[in-house]
Amino acid sequence: MHFDRQALVKEITYRTSRSSGAGGQNVNKVETRVEAMLSLWESLALSDWQKARIASRLKNRINSTGILAVSCAETRSQNRNKQIASKRLIELVGLALEKKKIRKKPRIPNSVKRKRLDNKKKHSEKKARRKFDSD
Repeated sequence: MHFDRQALVKEITYRTSRSSGAGGQNVNKVETRVEAMLSLWESLALSDWQKARIASRLKNRINSTGILAVSCAETRSQNRNKQIASKRLIELVGLALEKKKIRKKPRIPNSVKRKRLDNKKKHSEKKARRKFDSD
C-alpha cells in the first residue's frame, strides 16, 4: 500500500543509549544504540485504516502507549545506526500495509485423478496375486 514515506520519517523520534559489545572505551562513553519510535495513533502521515491495519498486524511490536519501536546497535556510529533503524521502521510499516495474496486452490485434472486410481488398482491387484490360496 502507498503512504508518504517522507512525512513518516519526519514523525519518527529517536532515543539513544549505550550499546553493548565491541568498541573499546567508545562503548563506555558514547551512546551509539538507537531506538527509532513512531507514535502510531498520533501519526498524520497514515490514514485511520492504515493505522488499524498496522496495529492488527504488528500488535506484538506496539507497546501499551501505541508506540512502534525498532532498535539498532549494529555499528559503532550513532548516525549510521539511526539510518538503519529508520529504514527498518519504514520497511516494517510497508510490509504491514502490503495486501496479502489470496491462495487459489489448484484444480486437479480428471486425467490425473484417473491415473492415480488406476495405479492404486494395479498395485492392489499385484499384492492380491501374491496372497497364498489354500484351495
